[in-house]
Amino acid sequence: MSCQLVIFDCDGILVDSEPLANRVLSECFQAAGFPISYKTCVDEMMGLPLPRCFELAQEWHGKPVPEGFFDTVQDRTYEAIRQELQPIPGVRHAIEAIPLPRCVASSSERDKIALSLSQTGLLELFGKNYYSAEQVARGKPFPDLFLFAAKQMGVAPKDCMVIEDSFYGARAARSAGMPVLGYTGSGFARQLADEGARVFDDMAALPAMLGFGA
Repeated sequence: MSCQLVIFDCDGILVDSEPLANRVLSECFQAAGFPISYKTCVDEMMGLPLPRCFELAQEWHGKPVPEGFFDTVQDRTYEAIRQELQPIPGVRHAIEAIPLPRCVASSSERDKIALSLSQTGLLELFGKNYYSAEQVARGKPFPDLFLFAAKQMGVAPKDCMVIEDSFYGARAARSAGMPVLGYTGSGFARQLADEGARVFDDMAALPAMLGFGA
């Protein structure tokens, strides 16, 4: 396996934000008159850009989300990040044990990525090398974001390895021609494997899966 760049998803891979983000999203949907449960947010929306989540809600319920809904969700999510967010267990040690160039490619907005990484002490591991779906025409499950990240880092897609926890993200990586390692902390082992990912359930195993360490 040739690997010259490791591309990390952010939410659910670097930071344990999926539970709090999906809780906030479900609460906001329900307050706005959309009976969308936490489980539905996890099962159907995890890994998607927020605007696409709103489109799904509109398609399912035949009405638009309220004006200013994006800002409402973002404000509450940012508050939860500042108060609750933690790194994924073992992720810092795993990253430090992989002597390869690295970057982040996330469906979140750049400001949210920066806040999440800063809040958990991980920003210094990536510097300014983090990229958002808002920088490309199409977010995950399309390949645009991963291709953009690889181009910014000056590495051919075939020489990248993507670390993902959502099947939408794994599908995007596969469409970009990049192999995927699927972290099963969010509970999608079968779906990740179905998308062609090699799955693992402990960040301590990641360096060895990339050929570093025992």
